[in-house]
Formats: sequence, C-alpha cells, structure tokens
Amino acid sequence: MLDDVKNSDIAKERVLLVGIYGPDITRGQAEEYLDELAMLADTAGGITVEKVLQNRTNPDVSTYVGKGKLGELKRIMAEKNIDTVIFDDDLSPTQIRNIENGTDAKVLDRSALILDIFASRAKTAAAKTQVELAQLQYLLPRLTRYWTHLSRQKGGIGTKGPGETQIETDRRLIGRRIATLKEKLEKLDKQRTTQRKHREGMNRVSLVGYTNAGKSTLMNAFTQTDVLAENRLFATLDSTVRRLELENHSVLLSDTVGFIRKLPHNLVESFKSTLDEVREADILLHVVDGSSVMANEYIEVVNETLEELDATNKRTLLVMNKVDLMKPEQILELKRTYPDAVFVSAERGIGLKELEEKIEEMIELEYQRHTMHIPVSKYKAVAFIHENASVENEVYDGTDVELTFNMAHKDFKQLNHLLDTIGTNGEVV
Repeated sequence: MLDDVKNSDIAKERVLLVGIYGPDITRGQAEEYLDELAMLADTAGGITVEKVLQNRTNPDVSTYVGKGKLGELKRIMAEKNIDTVIFDDDLSPTQIRNIENGTDAKVLDRSALILDIFASRAKTAAAKTQVELAQLQYLLPRLTRYWTHLSRQKGGIGTKGPGETQIETDRRLIGRRIATLKEKLEKLDKQRTTQRKHREGMNRVSLVGYTNAGKSTLMNAFTQTDVLAENRLFATLDSTVRRLELENHSVLLSDTVGFIRKLPHNLVESFKSTLDEVREADILLHVVDGSSVMANEYIEVVNETLEELDATNKRTLLVMNKVDLMKPEQILELKRTYPDAVFVSAERGIGLKELEEKIEEMIELEYQRHTMHIPVSKYKAVAFIHENASVENEVYDGTDVELTFNMAHKDFKQLNHLLDTIGTNGEVV
C-alpha cells in the first residue's frame, strides 16, 4: 500500500495506522479519518508505512481489533520494519497492554498522538502549562502501564513532555503536580483577564475552525503580519491578537488553536483559558476548508466544540476558504447548503474585500442611534462617546452638550455606567 517511502523519510519513525468502520461509519469515512491520522503522525515526526481498516460492529474490549487481526498487525509490522502502531480511537489501559504484548511494539491512541503534537508545538509558558496538565490528566488512569511502556522506549512519537522525565513518579506526586499546574493556569488566566480589560470598547472578532482550515493565513492576509501558517495540523496553539482597520471600524482580530475530531477532553478543558478569546468575541469567523470533501463534517465538529465552550450564542459568519482549490460543482453545492457563507482564498487574496464588508455589516447590526444631553462638566463621558461612537451631531447649549451618535450596545451600557460614576467635577467617583 504505502511502500514507496521517500529517502528523506527513512529517518522518521515508521508507523502503522489502524481504524474500524461499521454501522455508524462508512468505509469511505474511515479512510478519510486515517488520512487525517496520517497527517497527525506526520506532524509528530512519523511516516505512515501502512494503514489497516477492519469492519466490525464495535471495538474488541480486549484488543480493539480482535486476536486474529492483532496477529495480522504483528506480521505486517515485522515485514515492513514498523516501530509504532497508532489507533484512530482512544484505547483503554487494558487494550493498550494487550496490544503491546501481542505486537511487541509501541502503541498509541489518537489522544496520545494529539497530546504529543501539542507538547512539541507549545512555545509559551501558558501553552506548555496547559499541555502538561492535559498530558498528566490523560496519563493518570494509565499510570502503571505507561511508566512500564516508557521505560522500554528511546523516545519518538508519544514520549514528549512530562512522561520521559517522570517515569518513577507515583500517583500522589502526579496529583500534586496537577494541582500546581491548575494554580499556575489560574494566575495566567487572571493576567489575560487584565490584558483583555485594556481592550474593552473595541469590537472583537475571533477566527475559529477545524485545524488546517487556513485561519492563520487569513489573519496574515488581513493584518499583514507573519503569524505562523503552514500546511500542517495545529500550527497555532496560542491565541494571537492583531488590530485590523476596516473602512469604518477598528477591530481586534484573534487567531486561536484549531479544532479537530475527537479532540481530547482534557485538552479542551486545559485550553479553555486560551479560548476565552472565542467566548468573549463579538463576532466569530468560522473558517472552513471548502475544498475538502469533509467540509460538512468539519463544520459539525467545530460547532460541537463551540457548544462545549459555551460559545454558540455568538454572531457567526461562515467563511469558505480555499475557493481557488474548489471545483465548480463544490462551490454550487456549498452555496446551496450555506447561502450566507462568504467564499475566499486567504492564500491568493480572493474575496477578502467582501469579507471585510460582511464583518462591518455585522458590527453595524449592534449599533443604535442615541441622542443625549450631557453636562459639559462630565467631559470624560463626552470623550468616551467621541472615542467609541460615530457622532452625527454635537450642539453646545450653556452648561450642556447635546450629542446624537451611533454606538454599540455594549459601549452604551459602559457609557451609562460611566455617567453614573462621574461626579460634577468630571472625575470618576
């Protein structure tokens, strides 16, 4: 199947991918899932040598694939000099132990692989803390098996992060480390909250989407910056925020970690503080790789993750990216299914002007027209209006000023609070 491995890949860890299909998953879907798993393995530094799919109603509780198929996997790995077997579903500690004993190979499941990628990609203190916490929470119920497993390995995929330095650590120490990491994340979260307070008053737009949909490329195209964007899964882990000047509004545009099918729950929990950019955004741009045959499923996965983050009540604009790679029939079908979507190519700059106009339209929906009489002594409130609203008319009449302006609902609430706290001398009380 995959024997034509390039010379440049010889040094990479050779992996076998395993998945199942049945009543709920077609063979075609399962093949797509293994293709994605191969991309994950590549991101982690592996080379997929062989893929195996099995038709069964449910995974075998002892070995996931059954004893007969397990023997076949061992034969394939011996014939093709494969080091590691990766399964597309999460495995129980019992399944991992039995598969290891049956194949004498390193065994990883999907969550372990994703956690390993996050560990290698984490650069900032926050990301490293979040990933370590997720890894330890994943390892805790697998502790006995995993330490024995790691003691036999020389590194490679699935051994990055805390595992390789804490082989002798017992449950009590790991529990203590988890508590320490949670405390650290709370402090980092408070710092982020303080930073976000300084950005209050500006419209906030957050890019969300399946991993590799092109969010970072779109961020770069919009803001002329150099956020890391590459054709690999999970190129971005930390939220990046940039100012974007539209024709009539300034917005803060944030790029966030991509979502993926079966994203480990512990990882979602750990990254919730990073994903506050999503929860606190005014508008979400849901970026989709429209050229993929899996586009509809990607949309569902992202929507499910947004629901887990309590972010489904946001004004959301669907952005079909990579229109330059779509076939005409794909475009027609997607336009029928998603009539309000905007079609762009972030890579080639196609449709970006229309997307900017749509963002401005969504911002304007939040604006209302107001006329207020404000004492000139409350100059801080007048300044706030000029800074955060579009002023249509301004008339001074003795000790008052009459202002007619258009302002976003959230800013109008802040203005009323400001007026309540400003004394007659113009100072906040």
